[in-house]
Amino acid sequence: MTGNGQEHDATPFLPGRRARLPGLRKAAAGCRGCPLYRDATQTVFGEGHTNARVLLLGEQPGDQEDRQGKPFVGPAGRVLRRALADAGIEPDEVYVTNAVKHFKFTVPAGRKRRIHKAPTLREMTACRPWLMAELRVVEPDVVVALGGTAGKALLGSGFRVTEQRGALLPWPGLGDEDGTGGAEKGISGLVATIHPSAVLRADDSDRTHVYDGLVADLGIVADLLGGGDRSGRQAGNGTRS
Repeated sequence: MTGNGQEHDATPFLPGRRARLPGLRKAAAGCRGCPLYRDATQTVFGEGHTNARVLLLGEQPGDQEDRQGKPFVGPAGRVLRRALADAGIEPDEVYVTNAVKHFKFTVPAGRKRRIHKAPTLREMTACRPWLMAELRVVEPDVVVALGGTAGKALLGSGFRVTEQRGALLPWPGLGDEDGTGGAEKGISGLVATIHPSAVLRADDSDRTHVYDGLVADLGIVADLLGGGDRSGRQAGNGTRS
């Protein structure tokens, strides 16, 4: 339920369609489209260049993102930035956001640390209007789903990142909620890969292999952008975790 007693849906909180990223970010700060806003510190909206050619979609903000109000500023964000550089993707080509804009967590009994909890499909669907608005403004060439939850937000509950990563997939055509069109203009497709946090969770002996797989997947995106020679990448022909 929202603060107004409505079903899970962020649509009533969106500004007019002429709003650009600053207007969307300001409006999202007051979103009450699902219950997650109640415990989160703040809304964490997307960041990046309006003319970015790549939109990177993660799952949801983490603890550091919730505290700082910016996406991918924690350890996983550092891995992602390094992987993008190794794949040959320039920072000004990227816009980063999450399927859900509020941190969902649990605090185990007797502990203070907030533990990430995966959002439900209902929560991701409630937050989708914000993603559609970001797509409309940024107009990326390609969207990258970082991890299984982001993939499910775009392709449905049957998505499996281990089965569908590392290839250009057809864009699913999410549809514009208000029926006026324009949000998905020019998107050539979707590339799925692991979430960078998977690199951090990997065993020490396997971490390089997992990281190289992430870089190889992002290299496919770089190829789509015409990124030129990236022969210095460690991932070679694409190891996969």
